[in-house]
Amino acid sequence: MAPRKKLSDSGGPPRVTLKTIAEKLGLTAGTVSAALNNSPAARSIPDATKERILRTARELGYSPNYFARSLRLQRAYTVGVIAEEIGDPYGGMVISGIEEYLRKNNYFFLAVSHRHDQEILHTYAKMLMTRGVEGFITTDTSLLSDPGLPTVAVSGHRQVSGVTNVVIDHHVAARLALQHLVELGHTRIAFLIGDPASSDSKTRWSAICEVAAELRLTIYPELTVQIESRDSTPGLGYPFAKQLLERRVPFTALFAYNDLSAIGSIWAFREAGIRVPEDISVVGFDDIPFSAYTHPGLTTIRQPLKQMGMIAAQTVVDQIEGKSEYVPEIVVEPELVVRSSTAPVSAHNRVVTQMSHASD
Repeated sequence: MAPRKKLSDSGGPPRVTLKTIAEKLGLTAGTVSAALNNSPAARSIPDATKERILRTARELGYSPNYFARSLRLQRAYTVGVIAEEIGDPYGGMVISGIEEYLRKNNYFFLAVSHRHDQEILHTYAKMLMTRGVEGFITTDTSLLSDPGLPTVAVSGHRQVSGVTNVVIDHHVAARLALQHLVELGHTRIAFLIGDPASSDSKTRWSAICEVAAELRLTIYPELTVQIESRDSTPGLGYPFAKQLLERRVPFTALFAYNDLSAIGSIWAFREAGIRVPEDISVVGFDDIPFSAYTHPGLTTIRQPLKQMGMIAAQTVVDQIEGKSEYVPEIVVEPELVVRSSTAPVSAHNRVVTQMSHASD
């Protein structure tokens, strides 16, 4: 009679433990634990041995017991993620990168959103600390003081002692966008400026003004509109682009604050009988996932949002575990992605000029 297969208490197959892997490989459970948890002790384990441990753990379907590990080491292995909004395209991509890195490194995260309410932000930070988080990652959040734990801010911009800012080089981003439009022959460029509550808004606009001066490009006050909305849909740009058109001032290109406002602007232009890019070229900012699938495809400045989330997660984990020293800023390079929403200035652009004088 064949031996009966031993089952776990729950009635399923026996649970694979550190001891199971150790016995199969002829190693100690401590060595296996160090390799799987990537602890400081793992530095003394040869790379070939680490690979054998990781491969065997995958083959056996090893699932770590996080609760037991937390109790044994008296640590939560948890990071608090504080976002302006959960679910918007920008924050969603950043949080996706955070989640991917933390999951691969056996950390949990607790996420909250504050919608730029400083009182709620302060309250949530304290609540997360009472729940044992060991560090913080923030997105589109202007911190006013050091939270007292290792903290990384994605696009925070405000210089706070003890907080590492992960940012893109906005000066490079502004130059990529404006140089692209200038090379296409555009000199009358309209701008949508971000809502003041957004942590990127002031920094981005300052960079645009600096680069425009370097390129000897005039920024016309009547062609700048301040967004006053925290909408996380393309509706963000729609009413402000309509406001721009109502001024009846000619322009041949629009540089929008972000992709959402750019897409909303394209809809406003289309309603007014203005074609993109034949009549007006449009440039966005961020390269959120559906920017490539709008009609026309949106030319934009790509922020590597998921990568920025992963960098933030790695930085905070390394600081929690004492693997790296604090640095005030990590700068990531942007990239210009050219699609179908921009084109050279042509005779078609006279449509906008004629429209601008229609009420004269």
